[in-house]
Amino acid sequence: LSYYHNKTALGTPENWNESIRKANGTWIKLMHDDDWFADENSLQLFYEATLKRPDCSFIFSAYNNVAENKKPEPVFLSPVGKYLLQQNPLNIFKKQYVGNPSCTLIKNDVGLFYDKQFKWVVDFEYYIRCLQKLKSFYYINIALVNVGINETQVTQYSFRNPEIEIPENHLMVEKMSGSIFRNIFVYDHYWRLYRNLDIRSSEDIIPYYSKPIHPLLRQMIAFQKMVPTSFLKIGIFSKLFMLGSYLVSLFRKS
Repeated sequence: LSYYHNKTALGTPENWNESIRKANGTWIKLMHDDDWFADENSLQLFYEATLKRPDCSFIFSAYNNVAENKKPEPVFLSPVGKYLLQQNPLNIFKKQYVGNPSCTLIKNDVGLFYDKQFKWVVDFEYYIRCLQKLKSFYYINIALVNVGINETQVTQYSFRNPEIEIPENHLMVEKMSGSIFRNIFVYDHYWRLYRNLDIRSSEDIIPYYSKPIHPLLRQMIAFQKMVPTSFLKIGIFSKLFMLGSYLVSLFRKS
């Protein structure tokens, strides 16, 4: 057991990256400070998964969400979710299928680090890069990790916070290119982002993100602006309007 103390606080996620740099084992098993193994056999089951799929470098398990004074809520990857993730890593925009880094076991030689520019989308942006590189994953359909939920977490104060969600989501487009909008789940992710944050014009984004936004995103904003906000808040109508906007976007260059 090796203990390292950072001379200065590195913050999330650079502290994870520093741990990865110092690791000299075959596998990387991150554990957040408010997460813990579900029982005494959890680590053993992670290990056994490496023997079942020695060709696989990305392993993750089901998990339990554990909020204070509430019953643990198990979260499993559905067969449909597993299929979608196998078909295209970008489908993770539909739902965070993998869970947080505590739920993963990743081979040291994968050689990828978490992007320190992100806090809100940091884990699933990393997972997309991993899966695009590795082309495969192995899922353990047992809740091996308890994920603590509390109000002090980054995910809690980032949710629906335009100062965090807007710059990070637009930075992802910079990194991945506008071609990601050909994926309907990516398109729907940004549609819901703008709807939930009540973005009605490109000027609404400027206070949080000063760079030019992608033309397809400007088109999306213009499409939403034509629809009364009250209709956008109705799920079925929002999906129908999104689908119409998406179909129109296919005729534009990404």
